[in-house]
Amino acid sequence: MLRKSVSRNYIYNLIYQILVLILPLITTPYVSRVLGATNIGIYSYTVSISALFILFGSLGVALYGQREIAYLQEDTKKRTIAFLEIVIFRSITLLISLVVFYFMFVRGNNDYNIYYQGLTLEIIATAFDISWFFMGIEEFNKTVGRNIFIKLLSLILIFTLVKSESDLIIYFWIYVLSILLGNLSLWLYLPKYLEKVKIRELNIFRHIKPTLALFIPQIAIQVYTILDRTMIGTIIVDKSEVGYYDQAQKIIKLILAIITSMGTVMMPRIASTFAKGNKKTVENYMEKSFNMVFFLAFPMIMGIIATSKRFVPIFFGPGYDKIMIIMNVISPIILLIGLSNVMGTQYLLPTKRQKQYSISVICGSVVNVLMNLALIHKYGAVGASVGTVLAELSVTLVQMYYTRNDFKWHKILSIPGKYILASIIMFLICLIVPYLIKSNFVCLITQVLLGSIVYFGILILLKDKFLIAIMERFLKPLRKKFNMVKE
Repeated sequence: MLRKSVSRNYIYNLIYQILVLILPLITTPYVSRVLGATNIGIYSYTVSISALFILFGSLGVALYGQREIAYLQEDTKKRTIAFLEIVIFRSITLLISLVVFYFMFVRGNNDYNIYYQGLTLEIIATAFDISWFFMGIEEFNKTVGRNIFIKLLSLILIFTLVKSESDLIIYFWIYVLSILLGNLSLWLYLPKYLEKVKIRELNIFRHIKPTLALFIPQIAIQVYTILDRTMIGTIIVDKSEVGYYDQAQKIIKLILAIITSMGTVMMPRIASTFAKGNKKTVENYMEKSFNMVFFLAFPMIMGIIATSKRFVPIFFGPGYDKIMIIMNVISPIILLIGLSNVMGTQYLLPTKRQKQYSISVICGSVVNVLMNLALIHKYGAVGASVGTVLAELSVTLVQMYYTRNDFKWHKILSIPGKYILASIIMFLICLIVPYLIKSNFVCLITQVLLGSIVYFGILILLKDKFLIAIMERFLKPLRKKFNMVKE
């Protein structure tokens, strides 16, 4: 199998991750006005419940499967056997989860029974999700192409069919059907990458132990990514708090996708490189990943804080002011998750150090639950945001401890100096703009454009090697074309 370009796969995966989040973000200004904060809260709360059952039904198979397929990139038969074993194993565990979900919520007596009925299809759709396979063989373009049509179709359906607060159930069905169709579409590509194998060659149960090893950290991660909403909805009577928190998280996750997409791309590459024993190349990959996190995270955090006052009322409409506070409080996780993504997803997991990875995220989940119990009752969604930041900080610190002998931290921590300086100057200039421009929309656009120019301009003046390398990479093809035309 030909080695895929890391930069090209990064772009493909970035598009995919943004695509997954872009639908709710495009529709949010419309849906938040049509359905209202309470209905958005009900949606977020019930989806968080189904997500927990999907988590337990999946048993960390997606992450495990991606890594295993990466190890077997060049052996079609072994890759086929591993794929079939993992798919069958995951289908069995998801079926068990579906049965439990059905009797607890679909047949149970609760206010949201009708919504849980639709969400059973989401659990079924997860069994058909094989995006992990294509990520393992580094064919990230496959996960993008087929899903674009599905996402655009669901976008049209939302604007066409969701017209009032009573249409919440329609919004649910559009959500679950788009997931199902998107997952099914990827199966059309499979024959090219698999070959026929005999049933007796399959050994499904050999995957139980390694998937459980990755399942533990997956549970811990979900504690502070899904359980937050569940705890807010359980502790706070006003379900709009869940809606505020969820909408703020969507914005942060979209921004995070720009950074974490690199982790998804690098994981199979590092797993394959590690399997070949090329330690020097792995170290080179790590250094570039750290540099990229610092390069992107600091201006993103400063940019959110500087622009949220104008962005929130324009994007969400009136009545969502609390989202601005939540976004500002939770913004540091962009840096923290970026760093833990490099250390955990890109390094500890591919190099088979699941135990250390598990301990780090378990620490994060414990901190998150304790902080939520202490803060949500009094501070609501803002308290949950503080808990999330502290949880991510603990994960990052534990992973830094475990990799203290693997990375030259004194060298890594000297990288962000230029980025912090450029981000602070950008932030201060963005704060001046509102005093000169009164229109919220024009002010926001000006802040984004001017802030970007200032940040990149300062880095060019400071001759930042990382930015110059990126510019050279993009300018090189243009120079070749120019020289060809000139000749």
